Amino acid sequence: MADPRFTLHPVPGTATGPYGITAGPDGALWATLVHAGAVLRLHPGGQHAVHPLGAPGSGPSVITAGPDGALWFTRMRDHRIGRITPGGDLTDHGLDPGCAPFGITAGPDGALWFTETRSGRIGRITVDGQVSAFPLPVADAFPAFITAGADGALWFTLNRAAALGRVTCGGEVTLHPLPRPDAAPVGIAADPDGALWFTDIAAGLIGRLRPDGTITEYPLDDPGSRPHAVVAGSDGGCWYTEWGTGRLGRITPDGRVTGYALPAVDTSGRPGAPGAPEVADAAHATAPEPHGLAFGPDGALYVALEAGAVARFAP
Repeated sequence: MADPRFTLHPVPGTATGPYGITAGPDGALWATLVHAGAVLRLHPGGQHAVHPLGAPGSGPSVITAGPDGALWFTRMRDHRIGRITPGGDLTDHGLDPGCAPFGITAGPDGALWFTETRSGRIGRITVDGQVSAFPLPVADAFPAFITAGADGALWFTLNRAAALGRVTCGGEVTLHPLPRPDAAPVGIAADPDGALWFTDIAAGLIGRLRPDGTITEYPLDDPGSRPHAVVAGSDGGCWYTEWGTGRLGRITPDGRVTGYALPAVDTSGRPGAPGAPEVADAAHATAPEPHGLAFGPDGALYVALEAGAVARFAP
C-alpha cells in the first residue's frame, strides 16, 4: 500500500532528472532538471512550469536561493553558473573550462559560493557576476556540496579526500579529516545548534561535526544505502536521501533513525494532473533515485527524484 504521506508530482517530458531542489522567495520550490537542461518551478499546490536553459547538455545540478531574490544553480557539464528570477528571466556566467561546478550556497558575505569538482577549488561569485576561486591544499579531492556554517565560514565535503573542508570569506582553507580513511562524504548541512550534518555515501552512515570539533557517526541499517543529500530540521535532527535504497530518512541528535520508502515513479509517459497524487503503473514503475531535498513554505519536505518526479512528504 502506498504511504499516504507522500504526494508525487511527475515532471512533464521524458528523461528530465530532477536533481537539486530549494525553496524560492516566491513561495514555490525550484528544482534543476539535470538531464533536460532546464529548471522547474513547482508550486506547493502542484502547478509547475519548466524553464529550458537553451543548453540541453548543460547538466544543471544544485540550486539555492540567492541574496538578490533570484535562484542560482551550477551547470556542471558546461562549466557555468546559472541564475533565474522568480519571473523566469535567465542569465549565466562562464567559469574556467573543465572546472565542473556542483554544490552552491549563499554565503554570509552576500555572494554565492560553489565547489569545482574537477579543478579542486572553491569558487565565489558576486550577484553582479564577479568570480574568484580558492585552491584546496590536496589534489583530486572532488569537493561536492557546500553550506554556510554558523561560524561565518563555508563548509564543504571532500568526496575523495575523506574530509570536510572550511573556507573563510577571506579565502583561508582548512581541512578536517574524518575518522574513516575510506570515507566519501557528499551532502552537508548546518543545524540550528551550530553543528554540521554530513552523509558518507561509501560507508552508508550519517555524521555530525559539533562546534567543538568532535565527530559522531551513525551507521544506517543498510551499508549500501548510499546516503546522498541532507537538510537540517528545526528540531536539531536532519533528513537525508538514500540514493541506493530509494528511501527518505530522518535522524535525531541522539542517533534514532526512521526510514520511509519513497514511491516508485511511473515512466509510462502519461501526463499527471497537477497536484494529484500519482500512483505508479507497476508495468512502468522505476526506482525513484532520490537526490536533493528541501523544506517548502507549507512545512512539507520535498524530494527531487531523478526518475522523473518531485515527491512531497507531509509527516
